[in-house]
Amino acid sequence: MARPRTFDEERALDAAMHAFWANGYEATSTQDLCEATGLGRSSIYNTFSSKHDLFRRALARYMETMNASQIDILEDVERPGLERVRALLARVIEGEFEHRKDGHSIGCLTVNTTVELAARDPEAAAMLERDLAARLTMLRTAIRSGQRDGDITAERGADTLARYVNAVIGGMRVAAQGGADRATLEAIAETALDALIPR
Repeated sequence: MARPRTFDEERALDAAMHAFWANGYEATSTQDLCEATGLGRSSIYNTFSSKHDLFRRALARYMETMNASQIDILEDVERPGLERVRALLARVIEGEFEHRKDGHSIGCLTVNTTVELAARDPEAAAMLERDLAARLTMLRTAIRSGQRDGDITAERGADTLARYVNAVIGGMRVAAQGGADRATLEAIAETALDALIPR
């Protein structure tokens, strides 16, 4: 008979997610994961089979968590489209200051993983592609709503504008990792919003 697990697997997964988020995949050692989760090496490998499997599950959890908050904002049909984008950018800024160490944000696990692993880890790359597609779909929906209402420019297609906003968000996250302060991120967000307004 298998021994019952004496730890909370979900809590361990959250702890591992934060370790990878703060340090990246390569720089997070098995010992780091043991310290973060409070588990021994054998428990980690018996539960998650490998560091890569644990990372894959941690990345999936991060995407699910982050997308849930974005869905709440971008699919709020009570708000005009432009206000949904504005609220999303404000939420991104808040998030960067919730996870800050020594004046630098730890950024976004998906952005960090794109830079670190996408070119050489097909499984991570596929997860990132699916995540990007989901986020772009949400952004396009909000932007199309704003275009119908006339508060977002129709001079460019919703897909182009969604990719633009997504790129701005990625840039804001990297800037925060570099130490950009709140005023700087807010100025970037306002400039991006200004680009969406019809002339």
